This record gives sequence, C-alpha cells and structure tokens, in this order.
Amino acid sequence: MVLVAGEILFDVFPRYKRLGGAPFNVAFHLHKLGLPSCFISRIGKDNEGIDILDILKQRGFPISHIQIDHHYPTGKVLVKLDSRGVPTFNILPDAAYDYIEYNDSVATALKSTNLIYFGSLIRRTETGFSTLQTLLKEKNPDTVCLYDVNLRPGGYNKKVVTQSLQYSNVLKLNEEELEVIKGLLGFQGGSRVFIDFLMKEYSLDMISLTRGEKGSDLYTQNSHHSIGIEKQTEVVDTVGAGDAYTAVLAIGYLKRWKPEKILEQASTFAGGICQIKGAIPADDHFYENYNFIQRKK
Repeated sequence: MVLVAGEILFDVFPRYKRLGGAPFNVAFHLHKLGLPSCFISRIGKDNEGIDILDILKQRGFPISHIQIDHHYPTGKVLVKLDSRGVPTFNILPDAAYDYIEYNDSVATALKSTNLIYFGSLIRRTETGFSTLQTLLKEKNPDTVCLYDVNLRPGGYNKKVVTQSLQYSNVLKLNEEELEVIKGLLGFQGGSRVFIDFLMKEYSLDMISLTRGEKGSDLYTQNSHHSIGIEKQTEVVDTVGAGDAYTAVLAIGYLKRWKPEKILEQASTFAGGICQIKGAIPADDHFYENYNFIQRKK
C-alpha cells in the first residue's frame, strides 16, 4: 500500500476549475490503476469542501482519511497557461491542508504502508512540517519514501528540502528544481556531479529527473537511463503531467521494474494526461489504456 500525504484543492483556470493538488493527483492515479493507497489530507467546512467530497464519492475514491477543518478554507490555486499550455501557479495561503493532523487513523494506516509519498508544500506551515515529521518518524523501518520535490513559491526553504531528503529512498524532481536545490545546499559543480552527490549523501536508491520536452532520466546507484518524448498529436495542457509520471514511478519502484520500463511507462502515462484538461481524467475509461497492474473498477 502507498500512503500519500498532502494537499487536495481546486485548480482554478480562467474559464473552469479542476480538482487537483499533486499528492491527490498521485493518489487518484494509483487508486484507479489498481494499487492500494491511502490519501491523507484536509479540507474546509465550506462549499468547496462539500464539492470535493461529492466529486470523490462519485468517482469512487476513498475519503475516510480526509479531515475536515472548521477554521481554514479548502485550498485553491489560481492557474494561468501560456501559449504552449505550460502553467504558472498562485497558491493561496492558509488552506485547510496546511493543518493536517497526525491522529489514530493515520497511525493505523501507517502500519500497513509499503511506501510513503510526500512533497514539499505540506511542510510550508509549522503544523504541516510537524505532522509530516511525526509520520516519517513513526513509519515502519522497512517502509520506503518517495519525495516528489514540487517546489512552489513560498512553500519551501533549505530546512524543508534537507529534512525531506533525509527520509527519502526515491527522489523525483525537474531540472529547475535540481538547480534550486543546488543553490540551497551551496553546491558547486555540474548537474551530474550533484546528482551523484545526492545519491551518496542521502543514500538514495533512485533519482528521477524530468526534463520537459527533452524527456527524462532515471539514476540508480549503478546506472543512468534516459528517454525522449514522443510527438503528441495534441497537448491541451501540461498540468498534472509530473504527477502522472510520479504515480507510475511509485508503481515501478515497488514492483521492481527495470529502469527502462519505468521510464517508458511513466512517459507514456504522463503524455496521455497532457492530452486532457487538468490533471485528472473526467472519465475512468481513460485508465483502460494503461495496464500497469490490475485496475480497480
């Protein structure tokens, strides 16, 4: 089972809104692709929170670990797209997901967890930072962690990144985030040397580096693999493409796929997400094209 902790929110586009939040996107994909998952988040007691619960119930997504906050509102992100469909995000502060609590329900779920997924945004408040630290400290010794960097303005600092790296087995990031982390750590040297440094310094099993239109790379302790991107017939937007990629990365890592297979399947799935509006397919039939594992119906 994969335990996913972090934000669920509405991505608000100029003409429509979509359910989103990187951790939720990853958890939703894992669930629909058939991998048991537990999603821990928090929403406000407001109209947006009601809408989220209604949508999740309609889509058959488990809501038992989604907490209700009576003070802070459901999260929102204002999204703008450029001419290529590449988004910029304005993440509103003090959202309910900033105040996720570690409780008995979370502790119980943790006992049967094989992999924990988390990003950086969950740590942007003291409450969120503390909750995630507790979760990581209380996990079983053999439970592995996937840190999906996802740096957002105002949502990270050196402490957030280094504390996350210390618990990580798998690191997923893009080229821009790699350069930001280099700066935070004061590292002098090229990107490949820095990747080798991260692998050794934090005892990582794997680093997944996405490079946009140039494809992606996968590094292990003993190898380096690359893949390009196939021409897409139509790119609607790239929102959530990285999250789709990460979901398959988690599956591949847990199932001990060869690096070449992880790259191929993750790239294919992310490419499919680029051909729809937003990060989550409107219809579950979308997942019928991806036979990574036994799917949930």
